[in-house]
Amino acid sequence: MAGWSTLKGIVIEEIQQKHEEGFHVHGFKEKAEQMEKESELQVLYEQLAELPMRDDFFYIEPSELEEIRRERPEGPRRLQDSLTSDQWKDKFYGAWLGRCIGCALGKPLESGGFVNGGHGNPGWKNVKLWFEGADAWPINDYTPGFSTAAEQYGLSLSPFCKKSEKEQIRFMESDDDIRYTVLGLIMMEEKGLEWDSWDIGKMWHGHLTYGQVATAETQAYLNFAHVTSHMTGDRPNDWQQKKQWVRTHLNPYREWIGAQIRADGWAYAAAGNPELAAELGWRDASFSHVKNGIYGEMFISAMIAAAFAEQDANRIVEIGLSEIPQNSRLAQAVKEAVRIARTSSTQEELVERIWDAFKHYSWVHTINNAALVAASIIFAGDDFSLAISTAVLGGWDTDCNGATVGSIMGAKLGADRIPSHWIAPLNDTLYAEVKGFHPIAISECAERSYKVFRKLRGQNF
Repeated sequence: MAGWSTLKGIVIEEIQQKHEEGFHVHGFKEKAEQMEKESELQVLYEQLAELPMRDDFFYIEPSELEEIRRERPEGPRRLQDSLTSDQWKDKFYGAWLGRCIGCALGKPLESGGFVNGGHGNPGWKNVKLWFEGADAWPINDYTPGFSTAAEQYGLSLSPFCKKSEKEQIRFMESDDDIRYTVLGLIMMEEKGLEWDSWDIGKMWHGHLTYGQVATAETQAYLNFAHVTSHMTGDRPNDWQQKKQWVRTHLNPYREWIGAQIRADGWAYAAAGNPELAAELGWRDASFSHVKNGIYGEMFISAMIAAAFAEQDANRIVEIGLSEIPQNSRLAQAVKEAVRIARTSSTQEELVERIWDAFKHYSWVHTINNAALVAASIIFAGDDFSLAISTAVLGGWDTDCNGATVGSIMGAKLGADRIPSHWIAPLNDTLYAEVKGFHPIAISECAERSYKVFRKLRGQNF
C-alpha cells in the first residue's frame, strides 16, 4: 500500500471516512475485520464506493470551487490597508517566524501520549504534565527535553525532533509544515497565478521524495505517478477526471490535516485578499483532498491572508469562515470552537472542552485541529505566546497547529511584536530539505514572499 497501512487497514479507515461523510456503513467494519485475502478486501472497498448517503445527513459539502463559493456566507473577499513597505515587510517576517516558532514548539510533542492521549489522560493533560515536570509551566518557551513526567507517567518526546528541544534548538529543523510553505513560495515565484492541481503534482514529484510525504499526500503522490510521466510535463486532456481518482483512490485520509498545513505559501502571496488566498488553497488542496480536507486549507489560507490587514481575532476567524460552505462539518465545528473560546476562563478549560468536543476524530483530522486553531486565536487575542502555547497544549497535531497559529499571529502582529526569546534561538536559519532552502535565512524567505506579494499586487489581483 501507500507506505502507511495494509490494504485491510486502508479499508477500515475508508469505512470510518465514509461514515463521517454521511454514508450508510453498517456492518462493513465487522466484515473487513474478518477478511484476510486482499482480493476480498478489494471487493469490499469497491462496494464502499457504491454506498448511498444517509437521508439525515444535512451537511452540504461540495469539492469544486464554484460550488463551494455558492455555499459560502457573505464576506469581505478583499481587505483595505494603509501599511507602509516597512510595515508589510515586518508582517511577512513575522508570519515566517511565527510559523517556524510554533512548529518548533510542537515538534517534540508529536508523540503518542500527547497527540492521542495515554496513561489515563487526554493528550492535553499529558502536555501539561510534561511542562510541569520540567518546571516550565505555564508554557512560555520551547519544549524541554527532560521532565520528571517521563518516569512518573511513562511519557516520552518524539525521538526524531531532538534539535527542536529547548536545550538544543539552534535553527528551524526540517519539517513538512515548513517544507510546504517553501514549495508554495517556489510555485508563486515561478508561475505566479498560472497554475493548478496538475502543477502541484509535478512540483511534488520534482521537489519531494516519497519519504517526505504522509497519509493523503503519500497516496496522491503515488496515484499521480500512474497518470503522469517523468519524461514529459504534458497534462492529459482528461486531467479533471483523473484528478478525482488521484485524490480518492485508496485514500481514506482525504479529509485529514495534510492540506491544511499547506496554506501559508498561498496566503502570503495573497496577503489582504482572503478570497484569492482561499482559491489558491483550493487549487492546492484539490490535488489530494476532498470536502472538509479542502475547506481546511481554504479556511486557514483566508485567515492568514486576512491577518495581514485585520487585527481583530474574531473578524479573522469570521473571514476564514466566509470562504467555506456554511453548512459544512468544518464550519459548524469552528463555530462551536469559537463559542468554547469565548466562554472559557482559563487555558486549561479551553483545551479540555475542545478535546472533549472533537476527540472522536483522528488526531490528524482537519476538523478537530482547525477547531483548536480557531479557539486558540480567539482566546489569546494579541498575546503571541498564549496563542501558540494554547494550540500546542491542546494535543493532537501539535507541530501543525503551533505552526498555523504562529503564522496567523505573526502576520497579525509583525516580527517586532513577537517576544525575542522565541526568535533568538532560531538564529534566522531554516533547513527545509528543498534545494536552495537547506539552509536559508528565514528573513530571506520573508523577503521573497513579500516580493511575490508586491508583484501580484502590482497586477491588481
